[in-house]
Amino acid sequence: MNAKGTVFRYGDNVDTDVIIPARYLAIQDRKELASHCMEDIDREFVKKVKPGDIIVAGKNFGCGSSREHAPMVIKEAGVSCVIAETFARIFFRNAINIGLPIIECREASLEIGADHEVEVNFDTGLITDVTTGKAYQGQPFPEFMQKIIRAQGLVNYINEG
Repeated sequence: MNAKGTVFRYGDNVDTDVIIPARYLAIQDRKELASHCMEDIDREFVKKVKPGDIIVAGKNFGCGSSREHAPMVIKEAGVSCVIAETFARIFFRNAINIGLPIIECREASLEIGADHEVEVNFDTGLITDVTTGKAYQGQPFPEFMQKIIRAQGLVNYINEG
């Protein structure tokens, strides 16, 4: 299982309130909700993001309130993976539950730049910055998490049971 895309770069402590501002949480349509993804930190994100693109961020990505809307809008916007030094615990769990691949790797989070082309192999945890040719070793997903992500989320995984 792989992801490949162009990088959107953010810093430390990107909280769920900037991933999807609370003022939009009453929106029921996923596509419409995703049209506001990252707008309080990056107004151009939804205009530029393409299916398969990747977010690279620093420490504590997804901190703040425990809304499951945050990983959902990232996935719905077309992002194939989020790479960060660390993730907030609840965001991590919510991301896996909805089938959004995330991977922790300190070196990649510090060195990969905006607009770089990156490829991620989830089986091995290998992150390759295609732009620079540099490779990073991230933490691969355990097999059961890979199955949940391949199924596009926990509910689908259980229903496939």
